[in-house]
Amino acid sequence: MAMPRSLLLFLLLATPFLLASVSASAAAARDDDLDYIIDNADDIPANDPEGWLQEGSPSDDDDDDLFEDSDPSSSDAEIDETHVVPLTAANFSSFLAARRHAMVEFYAPWCGHCRALAPDYAAAATHLALENLDVALAKVDATEEAELAEQYGVQGFPTLLFFIDGVHKDYTGERTKDAIVAWITKKLGPGVQNITTADDAERIVTGDDTAVLAFLESLSGSHSNELAAASRLEDTFNFYQTASPDVAKLFHIDPESKRPAVVLLKKEEEKVTIYDGEFRASAIAEFVSANKLPLITTLTQENAPAIFESTIKKQVLLFAVASEASKFLPIFKEAAKPFKGELLFVFVERDSEEVGEPVANYFGITGQETTVLAYTGNEDAKKFFLSGEISLDNIKEFAQDFLEDKLTPFYKSDPVPESNDDDVKVVVGKNLDQIVLDESKDVLLEIYAPWCGHCQTLEPTYNKLAKLLHGIDSLVIAKMDGTNNEHPRAKPDGFPTILFFPAGKKGFEPITFEGDRTIVEMYRFIKKHAGIPFKLKRPESSAARTESSGSTPAHEESSGSNLKDEL
Repeated sequence: MAMPRSLLLFLLLATPFLLASVSASAAAARDDDLDYIIDNADDIPANDPEGWLQEGSPSDDDDDDLFEDSDPSSSDAEIDETHVVPLTAANFSSFLAARRHAMVEFYAPWCGHCRALAPDYAAAATHLALENLDVALAKVDATEEAELAEQYGVQGFPTLLFFIDGVHKDYTGERTKDAIVAWITKKLGPGVQNITTADDAERIVTGDDTAVLAFLESLSGSHSNELAAASRLEDTFNFYQTASPDVAKLFHIDPESKRPAVVLLKKEEEKVTIYDGEFRASAIAEFVSANKLPLITTLTQENAPAIFESTIKKQVLLFAVASEASKFLPIFKEAAKPFKGELLFVFVERDSEEVGEPVANYFGITGQETTVLAYTGNEDAKKFFLSGEISLDNIKEFAQDFLEDKLTPFYKSDPVPESNDDDVKVVVGKNLDQIVLDESKDVLLEIYAPWCGHCQTLEPTYNKLAKLLHGIDSLVIAKMDGTNNEHPRAKPDGFPTILFFPAGKKGFEPITFEGDRTIVEMYRFIKKHAGIPFKLKRPESSAARTESSGSTPAHEESSGSNLKDEL
């Protein structure tokens, strides 16, 4: 049925006014919750709703960012990112396949460290491009490409990964243009030295603490290129190549053996380790990384980086005082043998003030009793304690269960509260996974210390924020005593530390609240970063007053107890 012309004309004329009306209603609804928070926060006088915008607080323009998608590129318009390639899941694999060397930054638009890095990263990309080097720099918005970030183990921002033939390693240098350029340039260098005489071989065997040698048919070609690529992936070792049987013999390689052959030499126990895998850069680098440390490593300040930055992340640690070490180290060493290349076995001298004391404190070990624990590494920092006798069989069983993820992690924790019905939920080490890491909830967590004066000052403000936001099913306001509880996903940086865990993004690092500790500031922060949009559930009396003033009708608001009266 055709529409009458008069009706069509009316709709055409009315559309701008209808749209304006809808827009105005949306704007009123948008600002209504913030006005209500300001009126009830007691952060500033109720009749001065703009007075909270004091020096150092967000400007009026920032207010729109709470309700609209911010454009991270707008603040970086002056940065020339011509040579930084934006990547998504759709083009990530093809980008890596098209080039041998690449650096990729995983970032979050809200991350201050990422914004600080942006000009240096762009400048490094430009410098390397103008030098015509065989490398490209790219970036991935990890908040948009969550699965891609998870695939590469991204846990914090920014994360910089360097890829050689699709195999990646972490960039852990300084976040400056010069440091990035120097680090990448070194990675692109030759990396492998030719050994052609027995005298050169003798000098290396007697002089180098560690060395990798490849016995090849030729000092150029595909095998030489693979070795060079491996040297760039594992750049803490000196790599050598030879085609001389006499040189190979000095490096403990059978001159009659099939080429290519690779050997790793160390001046410690297990002096010679022969590689028997595929002659491929990534596989050779993994072999070197897995075998560069001794069977048992005694932790020192000098070797700590090699231990904690090893590609083998899982560690089994023995803590013992010097007088007891000779009793337990032989057992520990024997237990380590079946797990070479899979676990790092580390000895910590408990009564060493330089290393033993601070490391024991980090793991929560008190007293001088001999202790064995397993540690997953710095990425998730889970720890597990061996119970029972420290015997060969018990350590081996413990290590095997650790490899197979059968152990229960230890977190320092208060008892789980029997009831947890207050506006501010109580989190302890044992229930943090259930409350804070629930993907269906946005969670604001305050980590406090009972003795902290700043925490005591914040408490009434924090309690009132929770009361104002009470009844929003997707939002949890919580607190945890950081002196009695611990969890690898909630690490305090002083007290109080306030962390926000957005719904649907619990695999990423939480967002730290760094603004003024007022109700309005914290509300704006939650509203901006919430994974699930929400509306306040205000009391009916307040909604009625809003309706009479021309804002959102009362029937559109959720009813609840008379919160304003309680306040």
